[in-house]
Amino acid sequence: MVDHSLRGKTVLITGGAKNLGALIAHDLAAHGVGAIAIHYNSAATKADADKTLTRLTQAGVKAVAFQADLTTAAATTKLFADTIAAIGKPDIAINTVGKVLKKPIMETTEAEFDEMFAVNTKAAYFFLKEAGLHLKDNGKIVTLVTSLLGAYTPFYSTYAGSKSSVEHFTRAASKEFGARGISVNAIGPGPMDTPFFYGQEAPDAVAYHKSAAALSPFSKTGLTDIEDVVPFVRTLVSDGWWMTGQTILVNGGYTTK
Repeated sequence: MVDHSLRGKTVLITGGAKNLGALIAHDLAAHGVGAIAIHYNSAATKADADKTLTRLTQAGVKAVAFQADLTTAAATTKLFADTIAAIGKPDIAINTVGKVLKKPIMETTEAEFDEMFAVNTKAAYFFLKEAGLHLKDNGKIVTLVTSLLGAYTPFYSTYAGSKSSVEHFTRAASKEFGARGISVNAIGPGPMDTPFFYGQEAPDAVAYHKSAAALSPFSKTGLTDIEDVVPFVRTLVSDGWWMTGQTILVNGGYTTK
């Protein structure tokens, strides 16, 4: 019988140096995984990656970190190769990489469009490809998308548009990888209380987002707290294996679909 528990499992998390990615790493460590590789994008995040590694090691987990710009397929291939060389083939692969742009269509440049689709779409596609090639049988894959996939809103055309492709990639990969027992899902958080959110929003928009979710009055910030997303990730990469090909909006009722 397949063991879907987290005990002793090997995990790769992109964007795992800080914020939600780091919290996922710490949570999985606390629930018994044996080894974790975290990815970070640039030297600016190395200090955060080092702090996360220290905490993971103190928790008794074998932990390594790799820097990479995942907007090239070659970099993603190397990330998986480095992970396998350091800690073995992953059982679990989680992609939290993303970039937000809030801008009207008529003001968006070609360079901005290309960057958004490189970070949010191309990186996610080749992450799924490499995960499909290298995960152990009965593995688990989760990609972070956005609750804006359930919204009717202006100004986020490149962000929501680039993430919407990942929703289909998730369905396609789940169908293709299912014969090996690999589940593939996406989670779309609502606006999260992290610098990732505040850098894009004016005060009036922040106030709106903090009141928009049905459960906002019961959140400490009104926004989606990263602590509220983590249990859903943990479930999908363990006993929630029977769910696959799905995009789950974890947002307190901010949007639905």
